[in-house]
Amino acid sequence: MGDMETSGDQNVGEVLSSAQMRGIEAAAIAAGQVTGLELMERAGRGVVGAALARWPALAKTPGSAVILCGPGNNGGDGFVIARLLAGRGWTVRCLLLGDPATCPPDAAANMRRWSAIGPTHALDDPDHGVTRGFAPEDVPDLIVDALFGTGLTRPLTGLAADAPAAIGHWMTRLMRRVPVVAVDLPSGLSADTGRNLGCGLSADLSVTFHRPKLGHYLAEGPGLCGDLVVVDIGLSPPGRGTAPAADVVQLARPERHWLVKRVGHKYAHGHALILAGGPGEGGAARLAARGALRIGAGLVTLACPMTALPENAARLDAIILRPVDDATTLERLLDDSRYTALCLGPGMGVERAAALVPVALRSGRPVVLDADALTAVAGDPRRLFEMLHEGCILTPHGGEFGRLFGDLAARLVDGGDELSKVDAVRAAAKRAGATVLLKGPDTVIAAPDGRTCLNAAVYDRAAPWLATAGSGDVLAGFMAGLLARGVPPLPAAANAAWLHVDCARSASPGLIAEDLPEALPEVLRRLGL
Repeated sequence: MGDMETSGDQNVGEVLSSAQMRGIEAAAIAAGQVTGLELMERAGRGVVGAALARWPALAKTPGSAVILCGPGNNGGDGFVIARLLAGRGWTVRCLLLGDPATCPPDAAANMRRWSAIGPTHALDDPDHGVTRGFAPEDVPDLIVDALFGTGLTRPLTGLAADAPAAIGHWMTRLMRRVPVVAVDLPSGLSADTGRNLGCGLSADLSVTFHRPKLGHYLAEGPGLCGDLVVVDIGLSPPGRGTAPAADVVQLARPERHWLVKRVGHKYAHGHALILAGGPGEGGAARLAARGALRIGAGLVTLACPMTALPENAARLDAIILRPVDDATTLERLLDDSRYTALCLGPGMGVERAAALVPVALRSGRPVVLDADALTAVAGDPRRLFEMLHEGCILTPHGGEFGRLFGDLAARLVDGGDELSKVDAVRAAAKRAGATVLLKGPDTVIAAPDGRTCLNAAVYDRAAPWLATAGSGDVLAGFMAGLLARGVPPLPAAANAAWLHVDCARSASPGLIAEDLPEALPEVLRRLGL
């Protein structure tokens, strides 16, 4: 069996589309490095090994399994799994969706090998299929979902009469009692979008091969996959000779060379300028300013209306305060070339943001536009895009993304085509000419040239307690602090997003936004910084 990685070990590396995975397999087969049958055998062994490691009791005493096999190569993996479990003394029942005569050659070869051991019944066979159900004494110890894997690109309805609905009903009744392992992905889940395309099967464990797929991290994917294990089946590194680097999505990860602080005075580490709102509205900007300072900006200045200076002075010590009442004042302040990055939006107020955003962008400095700064320009996105430059980062949540990129957002919400969140953010970044970070548990970050990072707070990096007021303001400050230090926009956004999640996990449930900057020193210490 190949080496396995659990989801916690996948913070470094690529996440592939179904087409990229097929290209890698095809290239390896065409080069004579491996045959399709060998890949199927390795995959089946990997699933068996992962399942028995996940449920050790099943490794001690042979049990019974139902293997749901689809009409493609995922079904071929299922027949390998059936044969391997039978070889361990298990009682195995194989159920096939589709016509055996139409199975691809490798899958058909493994079905023939299985036929020497046991029969294969139609999935909707009234005597043996899922519609028959199970007597209490006949409930299996394991269900293997090898129906579709990465190959499904259209809704399941109509594939085999009422079989999909029957599978869903049958598994819903059993899955609370019976462990379910999915081969590649739970059937009905799109490998590219993470959308549920059909009967909504879910798994306790999903075992995929070579590299994780986009659907494991996007949209509904994490909720349906259960635990995620990636099995090495001996293929070449992804992207090598199969896709341009810009087409391969990278999992966000901390990058030491961007985060470590070198010797130098405070101005050598940059000066972040955070624009704040009026009296009673400064909390969000203060959170952003503290985030920028904690992540290593040498200096941070908070600029607010004169009337808000006393309030902010009472709450801030290491952060400089400057009065900025209008666009003219900001222009004069930016005559000082030592300001190396700006952050506009948190708590600014829409009217104030509308007046100051053009000034900030005309300065040519790296800029984070968040919250009110995005709302202020949403009425005329085209004008905003004309002002943006490649040093900018836009940080919308779903609603703000819809106001800026309405056509793309509509396709995401509708789900009627294969537009994934990755596709949408890439298109948005290209249109805007700036880096775009679309927030969520499946945060996607894309640069105008198509380079893309995915920061997924799912599986053992889940941090649902990040859904608290002010956490996004801290994230904006993290990004501004890194930009101020000279980190380019894409790595600034990706590193900030990764650290943001790790700070939340370090702080644990009960987190409030003020905890995030305070958790950062310990997170950086654990990274050896």
